[in-house]
Amino acid sequence: MNASRTRLIARLDIKGANLIKGIHLEGLRVIGDPQAHARGYYEQGADELLYIDAVASLYGRNKLTSIVKHAAREVFVPLTVGGGIRSVDDVQDLLRAGADKVAINTAAVQRPELVSEVARRFGSQCMVLSVEARCVSEGRWEVFTECGRERSGLDAIEWCRRGVALGAGEILLTSIDREGTRKGFDVALTRAVCDTVSVPVIASGGYGETAHLLDVVARGGADAVAIADGLHYQRTTLPALRAAARAGGLDVRAFP
Repeated sequence: MNASRTRLIARLDIKGANLIKGIHLEGLRVIGDPQAHARGYYEQGADELLYIDAVASLYGRNKLTSIVKHAAREVFVPLTVGGGIRSVDDVQDLLRAGADKVAINTAAVQRPELVSEVARRFGSQCMVLSVEARCVSEGRWEVFTECGRERSGLDAIEWCRRGVALGAGEILLTSIDREGTRKGFDVALTRAVCDTVSVPVIASGGYGETAHLLDVVARGGADAVAIADGLHYQRTTLPALRAAARAGGLDVRAFP
C-alpha cells in the first residue's frame, strides 16, 4: 500500500531510562534522555513518535509506561509503543498511559491470536504488527523475534499477509540487515510487503541520506518512514527531511 501522504516518524529505542541506538539491533549505545529527544522531534514536526523497548521481550516486561505518560503530556502527535507487550491487559495499560497504537512482534509470533484479540478489543488501527526481518536468501526474508536475536522460521512476507488477515491495521517493517548502517532501506523487502498487504507499511532501518527516504517511498511503496540514527546524531532534522521530501515530489504534512 502507498497512501498519498507520507508520514515522517521519529523512532526512539529505549533501554531502561535511556535512549539508545545500535547497528543491526546490537551494540547498543546510550544517546541520552528520551524525553528531551521526543519533545525536540515533536517541536520539529514529527508526524508520529515510535517508542520501542529494546530489551523488554528479553526480560518479559515493558517498562515504557512512565515514559509514555510523560510524553503524552508534552507531545501531541500519535504515539506508537512496542516491546514486551504480551497480553490485552498490557495493551490497555499502555493506552491508558497515553499511547495511541501498540507494536507487537515476539508475542504475536508466539501466539498469533493475540493480534486478533487486540484488534477486536481496541480496533485494527491500534494493532501494529512489528516485523523484524533479515534476508536469508535472494528474495527471501525471515522474521526474527526478541529484538532481532531469535530466528522464528517464518517467511516475513507470508507473516505480514497473515498478520493483516488476523487484524493488524499497520506493519512496522524493520530491516535488521540495514538497521543502523546508513546504507539505505531494504527497498526490495518493503516492496514485497507493500505488494502483499492492503494496510500502511512503515519502513524502518537504514536511513543515511534523503535519497534513501525518496527511494523507499517511490520504489518501495512505503507509507511512512521511521528514522532514528539520522535524527539522534543530528545528521538531519525533520524540517530538512520534510523539505527534501517535498522537493522530491512526496506529499508530506505541512509544518508549521
